[in-house]
Amino acid sequence: MNRHSVSAIYRFEMARTRRTILQSIVSPVISTSLYFVVFGAAIGSRITSVEGVSYGAFIVPGLMILSLMTQSISNASFGIYFPKFTGTIYELLSAPVSFFEIMLGYVGAAATKAIIVGSIILITAAFFVDLTIMHPFSMLVFFILTAVTFSLFGFIIGIWADNFEKLQLIPLLIVTPLVFLGGSFYSISMLPDLWQKITLLNPVLYLISGFRWSFYGVSDVNVWVSFAMIIGFLVICSYVVWWIFKTGYQIRE
Repeated sequence: MNRHSVSAIYRFEMARTRRTILQSIVSPVISTSLYFVVFGAAIGSRITSVEGVSYGAFIVPGLMILSLMTQSISNASFGIYFPKFTGTIYELLSAPVSFFEIMLGYVGAAATKAIIVGSIILITAAFFVDLTIMHPFSMLVFFILTAVTFSLFGFIIGIWADNFEKLQLIPLLIVTPLVFLGGSFYSISMLPDLWQKITLLNPVLYLISGFRWSFYGVSDVNVWVSFAMIIGFLVICSYVVWWIFKTGYQIRE
């Protein structure tokens, strides 16, 4: 593997983050802080606790997953789409760099950015609520797997998209609603039986539930099912990226 090429792509993407730090880092942190103020203070004053956890603390894992997913997808999709838009991707493809190295550089940078934002949000949350992390190793595994998996997903979106509108289509119309309806701000045990069964069809529920378990030891589904779901989605995204590289879909055309 050409480590110099991976490092060059990685450092270029990270440098872009430093140039747009207000948009890349400050903006999502402020937005998430507003969630804590609105949901934690306003609604939390009426809902004292959920499954033995204060409401303000209960929503922290869901907000972190929301931020991780959106940041991972956004960074990875824009990172690979912009070279397509400007035409510089052909210079990259003509260089002695494999598709795997290209993917590693872009996905690695996107995951790193998302992890940085998620870590800042976790620190910020500690100023609003009393946090407890019962299973720190599991939390770290979920944290990293989520960032990597959805960076791969964003990479796929960036290759698939042929205009800027499509870059936002899936994150806004599919991913964000699934997060909000996946138990980010409530436990599905609070729902009627029918809606509980419908919510179980939401794949994001398993991710949020497993991540919340690593904090407080409570979850809506079995934690091993949560691990299996994120690993399965990682495998699917990896296969799709491999297929894209093999066929040259939306890259060589």
